[in-house]
Amino acid sequence: MTTPVTPSAANPLKLGTRRSPLAVAQAEETRRRLCAAHGWDASFVELVTVVASGDQVLDRPLAEIGGKALWTKELDAWLADGSIDFAVHSMKDVETERPETLMIAAVLPREDVRDVLVGAESVAAIPAGARVGTSAPRRAAQMLHARPDVTVVGFRGNVATRLGKLEAGEADVTLLAAAGLNRLGETSVGSPLDPETWLPAPAQGAIGVECLAARTDIVALLSAIDHKPSHAAIDAERGLLRGLGGTCHSPIAVLTTAEGDTLTVRAALFSPDGAERVEASATFPASDTQAPAALAHALLSSAPEAIRRHFTGS
Repeated sequence: MTTPVTPSAANPLKLGTRRSPLAVAQAEETRRRLCAAHGWDASFVELVTVVASGDQVLDRPLAEIGGKALWTKELDAWLADGSIDFAVHSMKDVETERPETLMIAAVLPREDVRDVLVGAESVAAIPAGARVGTSAPRRAAQMLHARPDVTVVGFRGNVATRLGKLEAGEADVTLLAAAGLNRLGETSVGSPLDPETWLPAPAQGAIGVECLAARTDIVALLSAIDHKPSHAAIDAERGLLRGLGGTCHSPIAVLTTAEGDTLTVRAALFSPDGAERVEASATFPASDTQAPAALAHALLSSAPEAIRRHFTGS
């Protein structure tokens, strides 16, 4: 057991985060919740920022330059060498397989899971032949499935960058996460899409707080801000991803709803061009760690080759 840590203004805990405005907003929310839970002053937790590899290359899709690890590898290294005590992540951006030395010790209450369409009031209202700016395989495939007449153009960067590209005419419409807009105070931007008909990304809207599994002192402190219903939903969605063998190239959309301790996970897989789509759902106790893998198997069993080739599960 690690000796309990006693932070102070002179000896603060160090919270690692990417340097983007949204990442810093998420880190500030984490600090507020942690300090409130323990009765600390904000000075007891210091934010330590890094420019992640994923933020440095914006002209190519993430899947082409190293995948989701580009969001986490710098913070992972800092956790390993003790430069930081814990790190904050958008769970949507965290690889499904993580080092055994690390653990997601807390998931904050999940924000709005919806996508927001910017540039049109609805998917149906997008002009024929419009250019849709996105570099997310799930958004691209889902849009092409609903609107095969549109053209998808690559679009990466933080919220401000993508809105600037849209304003500059690089695309006619784009899609952003409602959670990110809300956390940045941009609540009037775009039109939220109904998650029942436009399924969100796995783990969308969730903030995870990670530390070394061996730092039981930090794990204990973070347990005070762990929102168990959100954590259970995220674990189920990540379990589904693990069962599917999905990668950054794999178009998958998921919506999880909870009733008490029971989860209903509804998932759809697409071919990258949107031409093929399969869907399945399952309802199970949140404690059932095998159910997401069974759902993954059901999806892949019913999927055509145009979809299956983009997943490594069975």
